[in-house]
Amino acid sequence: MSKDRFFGKGLSWFLPGFLLLLQLALPAAVSVPVVIAADAGATGVEKEGYELIWQDEFDGVAIDPANWTFDLGAGGWGNGESQYYTDRSENAAVLDGMLVISALQEKYDGSYFTSARLKTEGLRAFRYGWIEARVKVPEGKGMWPAVWLLGTDFNRIGWPECGEIDIMEYIGNEPDLIMGTAHGPGYSGPLGFSRWNRREFNIADEFHTYAIDWTADRIDWYFDGEHYYTFQKEDIGEREWVFNRPFFILLNLAIGGQLPGPVGLDVTFPKQYFIDYVRVYRKVEK
Repeated sequence: MSKDRFFGKGLSWFLPGFLLLLQLALPAAVSVPVVIAADAGATGVEKEGYELIWQDEFDGVAIDPANWTFDLGAGGWGNGESQYYTDRSENAAVLDGMLVISALQEKYDGSYFTSARLKTEGLRAFRYGWIEARVKVPEGKGMWPAVWLLGTDFNRIGWPECGEIDIMEYIGNEPDLIMGTAHGPGYSGPLGFSRWNRREFNIADEFHTYAIDWTADRIDWYFDGEHYYTFQKEDIGEREWVFNRPFFILLNLAIGGQLPGPVGLDVTFPKQYFIDYVRVYRKVEK
């Protein structure tokens, strides 16, 4: 999850990718065939010049196990976060046509907050295309929702060698700010390539769309269809460009940590992160 260039606020501004270091010590997920080709069930909104190849509109009665699995546990996720991630319906459920990730203040297995982190790892993976999510983020100091991607080989080669693309990160006490970032070997953490995108309104008040347009040597970030950042292969010089492999999608709501800081004393729970849809399009070759 992540920040022109990076957060630029010192080494204390660590990014969600650091939680991967802890994840490497966890049991590996069961191997499942990865879907990169078009999904025959993909239907819905057309996008000029693109073909819709996968989507989850969250229109069912439960989280689709063909699309999503969960990261579980606590320990700060390498980033000093405070939550325990669970797969309970109290923390993640499909309600009224949306995925709802709920952060709760409760004592749970040594932690004082719970939340959820969903991923398509081992189920769905994509290389290049337009990847878009429509979400409504929760406001409040310590809230840290994100839509992001990791290279499918991260369990084998580790982070940041696997690469990370943060489509959206939001800090709950910066209500007018969203960020897009790319991390790779030699440009990770606070050295990741990032853009702070400030708006003239409270982003948490409404749903917004967050997207990237990803090609073999370039990634462009969009907020509500408006382009705000470009990261290109030429930007990294002699360092390795790792964004030419399949990546999987993650959706999570972190609580606390070195980026958003501790939960504010005035923050009330539950906090809810609403995801209306996630869609993946492939550019149509002419």
